[in-house]
Amino acid sequence: MVTTSGRPSAIGAALAAVTLVALVVLDVATPDRTVALAPLFALAPLIACAVLPPVPTAGFAAAAFAAAVGSGVWNNNSDAAQQLVRLLDVALIGAAAVVVSAVRVRREQQVGRLATLAEVAQKAVLPVLPAHARHTDIAVRYESAAEDAVIGGDLYDCYHSRTHTRFLIGDVRGKGIGAVEQAARVIRSFRQAAAVQTDLHAVAEDMSDYLTPFFDPEEFVTALLLDTTASARPLLVNAGHPPPLLVHPDGTCEFLETDADLPLGLGERYGFHEFDWGPGDRLLMYTDGVSEARDRDGDFLDLSRLAPLIVDGSLEDALDRLLDAVRAHTVRGDLSDDVAVLLLEHTTTGQEFQPVAGEHDWRTSLPR
Repeated sequence: MVTTSGRPSAIGAALAAVTLVALVVLDVATPDRTVALAPLFALAPLIACAVLPPVPTAGFAAAAFAAAVGSGVWNNNSDAAQQLVRLLDVALIGAAAVVVSAVRVRREQQVGRLATLAEVAQKAVLPVLPAHARHTDIAVRYESAAEDAVIGGDLYDCYHSRTHTRFLIGDVRGKGIGAVEQAARVIRSFRQAAAVQTDLHAVAEDMSDYLTPFFDPEEFVTALLLDTTASARPLLVNAGHPPPLLVHPDGTCEFLETDADLPLGLGERYGFHEFDWGPGDRLLMYTDGVSEARDRDGDFLDLSRLAPLIVDGSLEDALDRLLDAVRAHTVRGDLSDDVAVLLLEHTTTGQEFQPVAGEHDWRTSLPR
């Protein structure tokens, strides 16, 4: 729920109080008694209604009306008809300010509930990934954008079975509930295709065919698909997505630049690319909320300079350092877009998929 507490409310209350006190002092100090500033006292509740709830706003309205009554006393015009008009003016504006405050708070609460529901929906869409799958350690993070930004369609997933280990990260074009709905479809299409297709490029082609009827002409999703079943020679499909960053144990890094195919929903054929992935190598897959983070000069973040932050420590600690660096690069530390990051490490040990004794295969519970 959106509330009106916090620093903006304190600043607004202070500004309303200072305005009212300053106008009263100026009205008292004005030598010309024919000049009455009482109507301007209504500025105080008008300022208050922009940031305060109805009750404090009503308090400023009452204070403004009392000050207007006092103005008639020290200006010796309490019984003048014009003074009655001034009092009526302050009273009506004060009442209107209370109504405006009530309407604003109600709408903020409605927007807050919708935002909460949307955030819950997006978290429900994004799966919980295993920490390890066949010679691959896994860490993932999703970060919402700035407080006033709407939710987006960033997504990730992992398919791990006895025969394949595959990963997905993507970004649906658009924002809001519609993008979250499309992200759910992308994840569903990935799970369906990854379970039945032997080749990674066929997974991408099946996904694109499945998604096309659901997308409007201007809708699509950029994505990276990764197959680490053969851990020494993983396969990569790039569907119009920013290239992943491969970081070696010595801190050197390289972007896996490929000829990117069309985004899913637009393309029909997809190619795959092999690359060397040795033990200890880490692969960073991310959405454009990372690569397009801008500083005050409008310069994009250079991810290659962050390789030292990624190479050391646990994967979770590395993601913490990475996201801290992304926020430090942006203006006031605010993300302009949602961020999804998937960090993988090739480990020297691993095991095939094995459900916990007494539990069912988690893949059988995935929605189809």
